[in-house]
Amino acid sequence: MQGLADWLSGAAHYNPAIIRLMLRLHLLLAAFLACAGISTLRAENPQTPEAGMLALQKLADGLHYKQGEVTLKGGLAKINVPAEFRYLDGADTETVLSKIWGNPPSGGRTLGMLVPVEAGPIDPESWGIIITYDEDGYVKDDDAAKLDYNDLLKKMKAGTAEASKEREKQGYPSIELVGWATPPRYDAAAKKMYWAKELHFGDSPEHTLNYNIRILGRRGVLVLNAVGTMEQLASIEKAAPSILATVNFQDGHRYADFDSKTDKVATYGLAALVAGGLLAKGGFFKLLIAGALAAKKFVIIGVVALVAAIKKFFGGKNEGAA
Repeated sequence: MQGLADWLSGAAHYNPAIIRLMLRLHLLLAAFLACAGISTLRAENPQTPEAGMLALQKLADGLHYKQGEVTLKGGLAKINVPAEFRYLDGADTETVLSKIWGNPPSGGRTLGMLVPVEAGPIDPESWGIIITYDEDGYVKDDDAAKLDYNDLLKKMKAGTAEASKEREKQGYPSIELVGWATPPRYDAAAKKMYWAKELHFGDSPEHTLNYNIRILGRRGVLVLNAVGTMEQLASIEKAAPSILATVNFQDGHRYADFDSKTDKVATYGLAALVAGGLLAKGGFFKLLIAGALAAKKFVIIGVVALVAAIKKFFGGKNEGAA
């Protein structure tokens, strides 16, 4: 640990990109060594970077990528994987999240992930889009035209500040919601929404990008989350249209298939969807803190802190009336 710090302190005149790469590799390795699932490596050689990177490479080499058409959750939805991406199923996604990127296990919550063709999971510039599904019911969108996203952002910032105090009490770095990296946009015809938040953790020199895509369905919402650095905003934003176009619910599960006589209506609307209402249930999202923060990686960690905001500003209310 100290060796890298000493190297960095004397390397200010070197290429900043190289310094960032070395730092990210170091952080990734630290998260890897901290992961409980790899105690064998830790016991054999707990502080050898070479051994750590070899183990990471072995895990990465064992991933099974798919392209073309992919079916999610037994026909719930389909993805026509864009040429610039590859798909990993739930099991391989778990390997990336917990064993390579150092997050606690998700409990089988993920439906898979999309990763760029040009960057593997151990590449310092890696990023990906995690896919999950929240079957909370039909989310009404009749409040779409009335939403004031600037006002919503103010409330989210206040809630994040409150949550940050609790995080720090628990020994985690502070979190600040800096603002919209991309303001929310809702396609009423396609029933798809996307936005991006800029976040800052602790004293990190880099800001974190949390890019969100939501696709509304008959009984719930497909949740697609990507996190990278703010430097990757252009790459992620460039990819967003193709992702939005190629991930869709199938017949019987589409928003238009809703039956008011039999189907459940969600207790929140679009405002809570943006604020993070889907995360209030805990579980997977609350666990993705320690290792993910250490590596400045993934996934949905950026929005975990908004749970406090949801409870304060949206808790117990029907967001359809927001």
